[in-house]
Amino acid sequence: MSLTKGNQAWGEETWDALERQARRQALEAPTEAAAWEVISRHDRAVLRAYSTSFFIVTRFLPPGKRAMVEAIYAAVRYPDEIVDSFLLPAAERLRRLDEWEAKYEAGLGAGTLTEALDRGVPAFLAGFARVVREAGIPAEHYRSFLEAMRLDVTPRPFATLDHLIESYIYGSAIVVGYFLTYVYGASAEGEFDRALRSARRLGIALQLTNFVRDVAEDERRGRLYLPLEMLRAEGIERLSLADAAQRPALNCVLRRLTAIIEGYYALSLADLDAFAPDCRVAIRACVDVYRHLNDRIAQSPLGVMHRESVPLSRKFRVLPASKYWRLPMAYLRP
Repeated sequence: MSLTKGNQAWGEETWDALERQARRQALEAPTEAAAWEVISRHDRAVLRAYSTSFFIVTRFLPPGKRAMVEAIYAAVRYPDEIVDSFLLPAAERLRRLDEWEAKYEAGLGAGTLTEALDRGVPAFLAGFARVVREAGIPAEHYRSFLEAMRLDVTPRPFATLDHLIESYIYGSAIVVGYFLTYVYGASAEGEFDRALRSARRLGIALQLTNFVRDVAEDERRGRLYLPLEMLRAEGIERLSLADAAQRPALNCVLRRLTAIIEGYYALSLADLDAFAPDCRVAIRACVDVYRHLNDRIAQSPLGVMHRESVPLSRKFRVLPASKYWRLPMAYLRP
């Protein structure tokens, strides 16, 4: 489960059709800039289809940074679909992740977007590799992300919260925050490390919020992201949501975790000023939406069997009123 996890919007055939269209149009583009614009439009379609929350908050980034963020989203969305949604046996999921990583390496070795496409690099990866080169993102971060996706193919439990963070959340969410930090930039030359620190804490908070929201769905997939140490402290040796007697104890675990998550959101916001000013509205909006989701989970009287969400009206309220006009324009764009 990556940080970008959302409702399944497309099947494999739709993804393949979009890839073919993006590749053909980008290769027909007269210039490198025009090819980038083609792929950016397709990246935007992916984000818009899969994540209402993130699509909304990214509308408040400067256009150049927004396009790079959309490219990042598409590059992490597709491997997540390989793992979570495509109807494939485990061995085939792993093979495709290996193939995707090989294409990523080929994209990094290309000097231009067009060269990457000519080498057979998928359009979404070619665009992402361009972002990695231009933003100076360390190449190993995406390798760590793909390694976390491999862990989802062959799930295993996590003994403690620290174990979960360092062995899984690091690859699934923290490095995604690092991608974004390199694009957002820092407020001053000496503030970049503090921005990375904020991104790490926010990545942990966002991923843990996903985990506490999706316990039932993850169990259906044979996955458990709640630390065993916390479950055992409440008398749960082997989680089974079918056992109604476990649910009160499990709800105690979720309340404990949501309190920890709230701490991570607060620590992340403490360093918000380390980011470039033109990105802070988007970052703050992201924090506010998911922080509200975490609070709803903590206070829900329905417990673990109910999947909480944030109403669209609430998502709009976290944004500056002076910028609301951008939202209908964004949704009206093709």
